[in-house]
Amino acid sequence: MDRRWAARLALVAGTAAVLVLLVVAGVRSVALVGVGLAGLAATAAGVWWVLARRGAVRALALMLATAAPVAVLVLYAAAGLLWVVLVSLALWALAVFTGRTALALDTGPARMPERPVAPARRAFLIMNPRSGGGKVGRFHLVDKARALGAEVVVLDPAHPQDVAELARRAVDDGADLLGVAGGDGTQALVAGVAAERDVPFVVISAGTRNHFAMDLGLDREDPSACLQALTDGVELRVDLGFIGEGTPPAENGTPPAENRERVFVNNASFGAYATVVQSPAYRDDKARTTLQMLPDLLTRHSGPRLKVHAASVSIDGPQAVLVSNNPYRMGDPAGLGLRDRLDSGVLGVLGVKVDNAVQAASMLRGRRGPGLASVTAREVVVDADAPVIPAGVDGEALTLPAPVRCRIEPGALRVRLPRHRPGVPRGKPPMNWRRVRKLALTVGRAAAGRDTG
Repeated sequence: MDRRWAARLALVAGTAAVLVLLVVAGVRSVALVGVGLAGLAATAAGVWWVLARRGAVRALALMLATAAPVAVLVLYAAAGLLWVVLVSLALWALAVFTGRTALALDTGPARMPERPVAPARRAFLIMNPRSGGGKVGRFHLVDKARALGAEVVVLDPAHPQDVAELARRAVDDGADLLGVAGGDGTQALVAGVAAERDVPFVVISAGTRNHFAMDLGLDREDPSACLQALTDGVELRVDLGFIGEGTPPAENGTPPAENRERVFVNNASFGAYATVVQSPAYRDDKARTTLQMLPDLLTRHSGPRLKVHAASVSIDGPQAVLVSNNPYRMGDPAGLGLRDRLDSGVLGVLGVKVDNAVQAASMLRGRRGPGLASVTAREVVVDADAPVIPAGVDGEALTLPAPVRCRIEPGALRVRLPRHRPGVPRGKPPMNWRRVRKLALTVGRAAAGRDTG
């Protein structure tokens, strides 16, 4: 769709959404909007009480969270205006979708720079046969990789091995490329060695979620397609996150020798979720364990109280903190959990602090809500009123001495990718009505000038 017409359609649909309410409902349109907002607030408050309370209060809160949206629909239907609300919402959704499409077309996609490279001479790949429910065997990755000339080590689940040491030994023996078919935690360990030895790294999307592979634009449905990077690849440089003890670095930026740092390719989480996954009962019954532990964690009756320092921002007492290797999308609901770039040179930091039902309802405002802090920084320090801090690092549960320091190393990793790959799903920027209106009018006038010239 042409950006000019997308912007114009957004303006028309947005105007129509308002006019439908005003013309058909008249003065009652204000009440309709008020009832809808009240229903959303009641639902959010109910969800908060479900998570933060136990027993009878939790049961009543669940009833509230379920009944509030139903009650709103019943009131709309009783007033004979349900169809008006649905039409208005549909028009508004169309307006936002087309407006954001126009803005995306105006700015164009972000793309990390890449360069063509010759095939590796001695590729060394580590494969976990249990990752992703057995994708290594299901897609015959071992045979396909060996047919392309790679040396492959298949991990034995019954005898755990140090994958970082395997990778170091391979480079010492002459390997000029390292790769992993496994989960993000294993990817991070070997990626750290690849960055340390300055050899390219191949990601094979054989894990369960494959977040790193997704943000690199790789094919998550067919891990064997990632092997094309061995023979017909391009290379780009991406950032790596590092997490370790909070002793400040030397003046030249080198971490102290006593600091034990670990690489993360996706994120490190702290707070409620990180504490829950430490529980031995979590693996057997995730839902029940979470519901049992969350009330005390959210009301700060258990777990460490955190304090986060990122750039010039301090967050005191958040229940959850997520530090990511490059920021996640925030303005695109369909793209939550995605990163448009992995070479921005900054960490993304999200902190959630909700103390009551009112603040929980304010979270509906997204990043403008007072309970959500979203910043970027080169370094983040997470401290606590306890000697150790539970953390989830690329999906693995760890316990680290306080304070914990996260930093980013720009361009630390050389990633080898297939020349032909699906690419990162294109995101849309946050809605900005002023920009949409300016785009529609300015582009229209420019086009008219070209036609008459």
